[in-house]
Amino acid sequence: MFLISKIEPIIQIISVLAILVIVLSIILRKMNQTYIIGYILAGILLGEQGLAVVDDKESVELLGELGVILLLFFIGMEINLIDFLKRWKLAVLGTLLQIILSVLLVFFIGSFYDWSLARSVVLGFVIALSSSAVVIKLLQDKHLIDTRIGKNVLSILLAQDIVFVPLLIIISQLGGKAESTESIVLMIIGAIVIVATLVYIYIKGVIVLPYSKKIYRDHELQVFMAIFLCFGGALATSFFGISPALGAFVGGMIINAAKATDWIHDTLHSFRVLFVSLFFISVGLQIDLGFVYNNLWTIFSVIFVVYITNHLLNTVILKVFSNTWKEAFLGGALLAQIGELSFLISSTALGLGIIEEFSYNFTISLISLTLIISPFWIGLSEKLINRKKNNE
Repeated sequence: MFLISKIEPIIQIISVLAILVIVLSIILRKMNQTYIIGYILAGILLGEQGLAVVDDKESVELLGELGVILLLFFIGMEINLIDFLKRWKLAVLGTLLQIILSVLLVFFIGSFYDWSLARSVVLGFVIALSSSAVVIKLLQDKHLIDTRIGKNVLSILLAQDIVFVPLLIIISQLGGKAESTESIVLMIIGAIVIVATLVYIYIKGVIVLPYSKKIYRDHELQVFMAIFLCFGGALATSFFGISPALGAFVGGMIINAAKATDWIHDTLHSFRVLFVSLFFISVGLQIDLGFVYNNLWTIFSVIFVVYITNHLLNTVILKVFSNTWKEAFLGGALLAQIGELSFLISSTALGLGIIEEFSYNFTISLISLTLIISPFWIGLSEKLINRKKNNE
């Protein structure tokens, strides 16, 4: 009886979650919208503001983080390192320009409200990062992964994931929390290991996995080998204080070089669907509808400014690096929202006292709503591009 009483709440959550996702996804598909919105709405309905089915947000958020790791692992499997390195200028310069210009914009706005330098920098970092989880899912749904603009957008997203660690170090310094020498040395060693791994892949070209023939014939062994290759990379980078998702991405690139993408894709695809959906559900759980309602005008005014600013900045950046205006405009739309890594930046800044509770709730609402709006914004941008194309 004790075991049954422990399991029943979990069964209830899974059952209600499955029904909500199915119903919402069917409705959204008829509206030609992505499942992502359905997942976030399911999170809102399951949370305290809705049915109050989920009261353990931390567990769902943890499972959602596993979803991001799996997602980046799958993307790593689709990335050819040689092809990716051809776009390093776009990735590096585009990301740095986005961060610098975003911080300057927020600093300008903050000067009218007497915001501290630390607060302006943090909010600039928050709006500068786009969502790998949302954009990659949309690129896959729209079959744009292998197009020029898809690859260019991916390169910027991955550069943002890489630069995320230095941003956290900067925030720690601004908050008066200096990283220990031991932590910094570990991060540097981790970065060297990642670069050495990528150089090895680049030089070697094709990698042979140990016991690859035996694995190919044994499905059960494939499941555990695939899980090890994904989460082993994530564990390795987290040991060095670097994003686990980045480690999973590098692991995926190793799989690409090993030409073992087919069986790993088939083995882990269902896991990816489940855990990625949990990530977006965890986003919905964090939205406080009461707070949004009380600050509706301010939140949506800032969302509009963020979308216009990010869209224009990324459009110009992509155009400078040899994309057509239509490609650049679509790429700008894809990168216009605020990303999931900004949740961690906000929580870190709150813990260090750089922002207060109100600013944290405001930022969380802002990030979550930009994720919901993103598919609609991209769809509107595509309609504008197609209308101009038809007029020509």
